[in-house]
Amino acid sequence: MGKLIVHGESRLKGSVKISGAKNSALPILAATILLDEPVLLHNVPDLLDVRTMFEILESVGREVRFENNTVLVRSKAQLKCEVPYEPVRKMRASFNVLGPLAVKCGEASVALPGGCSIGVRPVDFHLEGLQKLGFSVQIEHGVVRAKREKRQKECYVSFPFPSVGATEHIMTTAVLLEGTKTIVDNAAMEPEIVDLAQFLIKCGAKISGAGTRRIEVEGVDRLSSCEHSIIPDRIEAGTYAIAAAATEGEVVLENVQPDHMMAAIDALAQSGAELRIEGKSLLVRMKDRPRPLKLQVTPYPGFPTDLQPQMIAYLSTAVGTSIIVETVFKSRFQHVDELRRLGAKIEVKDGVAVVYGVEKLQGTMVKATDLRAAAALLIAGLMAKGTTVIEEVDQIFRGYEDLIEKLSGLSAVVEYRNG
Repeated sequence: MGKLIVHGESRLKGSVKISGAKNSALPILAATILLDEPVLLHNVPDLLDVRTMFEILESVGREVRFENNTVLVRSKAQLKCEVPYEPVRKMRASFNVLGPLAVKCGEASVALPGGCSIGVRPVDFHLEGLQKLGFSVQIEHGVVRAKREKRQKECYVSFPFPSVGATEHIMTTAVLLEGTKTIVDNAAMEPEIVDLAQFLIKCGAKISGAGTRRIEVEGVDRLSSCEHSIIPDRIEAGTYAIAAAATEGEVVLENVQPDHMMAAIDALAQSGAELRIEGKSLLVRMKDRPRPLKLQVTPYPGFPTDLQPQMIAYLSTAVGTSIIVETVFKSRFQHVDELRRLGAKIEVKDGVAVVYGVEKLQGTMVKATDLRAAAALLIAGLMAKGTTVIEEVDQIFRGYEDLIEKLSGLSAVVEYRNG
């Protein structure tokens, strides 16, 4: 795998355009399996995970054309009801094709998913939800087989925890259960859920309540062609906003949806950063070390778990002690050991990180353990004195489009080396 060479004490300045949301593009692409007519999607980020989803769609008989962040998906051959293992092992979002395939084919097989190692993320909610929709589910040799067995007038699915992936999966599957009303309780409320619902509604689905804890779906017999633009990536925007503050820089984020990232904006403001919203632009300016924070990571609209590693890197040089409570993935602290190598003073116990601010980080060699950990180490490297080498960094390109080019445009000195 490749490495990033990060030259430290960089002060980010300038403007950066935020790409389309990966976590919105992936479930929407998975949902195109439901349509036999063409679908045109704009503002789709060119990322490794998106390319993997293209591979999955092509493997089941869809044709995918991708150019200048626009994707055309259309039916090419008879839909295949089995997805090969190789692309599925690369990312968790691939599992969301199971329900749509089973609806279209009557039954389908998909391998258990891979993705980042950030703690236990079972697919139990997905499988239990599919069973509530009338599908039988079997797992054999690491492959999940789903077959539609029952046709019901009403289905009720209630999640013990508002899982984003399971909410997307069940909602997408339910839209083509003609004659069936599905109620999803304790649903996830993330903007990406709303974007998926809006896409499906454009195609003819009947969905209400997306963005609340209760979603209702009236199944229809078919969906029609549509054109849709993916929302901006609030996690990419949050990462650049944190990086700007961490380097005591001044950066304008363009093409953002500020109301999707208010938890991150509020946290940065409490730490002493100056932020100004103007339409779809966000100015982030910082002139000193941050003030310490007490921050709890919770499902949307709370502070997002996908920004927790970056925020810990930022707070590692705060003037005082910060406390970060992680409630979504309580073991998501693999980045902490690597941040300690840079001189950070952090203690972790039972899902709580105590960050004792130091005056300065020192560049060294570290290893990326997952996508967002890689982003955290990048921010730390930009803050640190000297040079930081981030090994096994390729997973960062799963979530950040044109990363090197965007950083260079902000006056950072970052090089990528293969191997």
